[in-house]
Amino acid sequence: MRSSINFSQFFSGNARRGTFKHGVHPPENKDETNGLPIRQFPFSPLIILPTVQNIGSPSEIVVREGQEVNRGQLLAKATGYMSVPLHSPESGIIRKIKNVPTISGKMVPGIYLEALPSSTQEVMDGTPVELESATREEILQGIQDAGIVGLGGAAFPTHVKLKVPDGKVCEYLMINGIECEPYLTTDHRVMLEQADDIFMGIRYLLKSTGAPKAIIGIEANKLDAAEHLRSNIPEDLPVTVEVVPVKYPQGSEKMLITSVLGREVPSGGLPIDVGVVVANVATTAEIGRLLPHGRGIQERVITITGPGVKKKGNYLVPIGTPLRYVLEQVEAAENISEVYMGGPMMGVAVSNLDISIVKGTSGIVVFTSEDVKRPTKIYPCIKCGACVDACPMTLNPSKLGILAKFESYDLMADEYNLLDCFECGSCSYVCPSHIPLVQYFRLSKSIVRKRIVARKELEYVQ
Repeated sequence: MRSSINFSQFFSGNARRGTFKHGVHPPENKDETNGLPIRQFPFSPLIILPTVQNIGSPSEIVVREGQEVNRGQLLAKATGYMSVPLHSPESGIIRKIKNVPTISGKMVPGIYLEALPSSTQEVMDGTPVELESATREEILQGIQDAGIVGLGGAAFPTHVKLKVPDGKVCEYLMINGIECEPYLTTDHRVMLEQADDIFMGIRYLLKSTGAPKAIIGIEANKLDAAEHLRSNIPEDLPVTVEVVPVKYPQGSEKMLITSVLGREVPSGGLPIDVGVVVANVATTAEIGRLLPHGRGIQERVITITGPGVKKKGNYLVPIGTPLRYVLEQVEAAENISEVYMGGPMMGVAVSNLDISIVKGTSGIVVFTSEDVKRPTKIYPCIKCGACVDACPMTLNPSKLGILAKFESYDLMADEYNLLDCFECGSCSYVCPSHIPLVQYFRLSKSIVRKRIVARKELEYVQ
């Protein structure tokens, strides 16, 4: 559903100054779900919970086979600072503790939970994090205890991201409501339906980061959400709403900071290096929903859509719900060709329908064999420069692609800033030769990082 709101009234001076350099404009394909309200997804008879659901260390299982657990109960504890706990999405019985499949193809320790059919699936409150009396450290600990990670897809532990390093000052808290990924409307609906949770979450985030003010960044294709949030900002909350032009990948935090504040995060740097901490809007809403009740995250909003889905929508899905069960419930087509977790630009095409929904799953996009047209051949680079014009990080994807072909990984990292690539897919999207540049870079970055770790270990031994 398109908004009829006057576009110009939402642009501040910062937004009118321009946006980040380069980028692309893929078809949005959001119209089929952006007007559909969030609905509760059916509880699966069997939940499959991998203990690896975040960047960093996996959680450690604290329950046993045959044990009955309640919804929201702790199932696996954090194993360190870069780790978060795992809570039960349903009341049920632990049937098995064994390795489970993941989207990466790896098998990791996990829990098979059989739901109790007679349960009301009510979630009991824990120990609330009192906003007025809690210290910064207590808020960050509460966020970790709730098992919250970045819900935009990165799954980085939120308490780690919010920790302002010594010597740094957070001038702005940026709430990322851009959602530039095609097909996905999860954040859009959260902004329209969970405004109170968002504002409560902002209160916790302002206190934990020490930021004096917050900015909610929204793309111009969500003017109804911008109007809704702007008209409901509590009088005592230092929050503004900034609308930026539609362009991919505007949702990258570095791009958003440039668009709204005109600041550029340095190569290899973090947002805090320019005085900013960025949090996804759905993550912010979960903080505002869970911390006042001392609960852990058990479910999240997911857009389920694509040409291969009959019952498209935005659903509140229990974490651990098997993908195969999800596709059955939304009546996916029989001739499925590709299923993406996340969107088609930065999401991952799954190779196994027996994996399950995890905390970082923002969307499921299904394509049939009629929709997918794969290139029959990869052609040599023609030096057209389209990828250079598209790259928002002003890298040279053409040169990086050639170096990747010759396995010149150190040169890619040292002289061509490979690690600045955040795999947005803009280069692959515009390449007329159908070169899978993002896949090349993803593999190259993995090798470079392994070499860095190996060198550090060698230095430590010496």
